Amino acid sequence: MTEWQYDSVRALLAERADLLVWLDLPRARVMRQVIARTVGRRLRRERLWNGNVEPPLWTIFTDREHIVRWAWTTHAKSAQREAALAEQRPDLMIVRLRSWREVQHWLGAAVHDAAAAEP
Repeated sequence: MTEWQYDSVRALLAERADLLVWLDLPRARVMRQVIARTVGRRLRRERLWNGNVEPPLWTIFTDREHIVRWAWTTHAKSAQREAALAEQRPDLMIVRLRSWREVQHWLGAAVHDAAAAEP
């Protein structure tokens, strides 16, 4: 399992993947989650990886790479990437999940299938 967002490794991952699970939540849902998480981390001054902390909230307006701006601008690009990958790799199974309910259903089915396969 790995993250698909990093351009530098995407081609290698696409070449080696057996399955792509695409969490395709609506933009409004993604933005609510990203903003709530970002604001909460900033207000708590929560330490992230390598000792990083969220920058001041006003940097949403000045930093082109701010996570909130990044989430907004990259959301639509996912569909284009997945369509291109499906064309390049018709043998690759792509599971597109469009809600947290679909995620829970799919995970539940996967756990059930795995349990049924045990001897």
